[in-house]
Amino acid sequence: MTPSSHAEALIQQSEGYYSKSYLCPAGKWTIGWGHTRGVKPGDVCSKELALIYLQEDLQEAANAVNRLVKIPLNQNQFDALCSLVFNIGSEQFEDSTLLRKLNKKDYLGAAKEFPRWNKGRVKGKLVVLNGLVTRRKAEQNLFLSED
Repeated sequence: MTPSSHAEALIQQSEGYYSKSYLCPAGKWTIGWGHTRGVKPGDVCSKELALIYLQEDLQEAANAVNRLVKIPLNQNQFDALCSLVFNIGSEQFEDSTLLRKLNKKDYLGAAKEFPRWNKGRVKGKLVVLNGLVTRRKAEQNLFLSED
C-alpha cells in the first residue's frame, strides 16, 4: 500500500513546519515537518525541500508498515499507522503491543493502543506530551474510520 494525502496532512498538522532546525523534546535535531536524518544545529530548509523530506520519510514509514503488518488494512488504517511509525520509528512499532494485536486481527484492540504512545523524553524523563495526546487521538480516529 501507499500513503494517501490523509497521512501526509496528519503528519504536517501534527509536526508543524519549521524552516530552521530545532531540538525536539526527544533531543533530536529536527527540521521541516519532523525530519531528523542528518539535521544539524543552524540548518535551514524551504517548504519545497521540507516536502521532499516529508515524502521520503513517509515512504520509509510506509515500507515498515507494509513489511510488519501481516493482515489486510483499509487505507485509513494504513495512513494512521504510517503517521504513528513516522513519529515513533519502525523499531518501536515492531516491538509494540499494537502490532501484535493487529497481526492477530484484533483491530479494535490495536486501535486502543494508540493512546499509550503519548510520552516523550524531556530532560531524560518520559512524560506525557499534549501534542502526542492530540496526535494519537487523531491517528486512532483515522484508524477506526471507514474508507
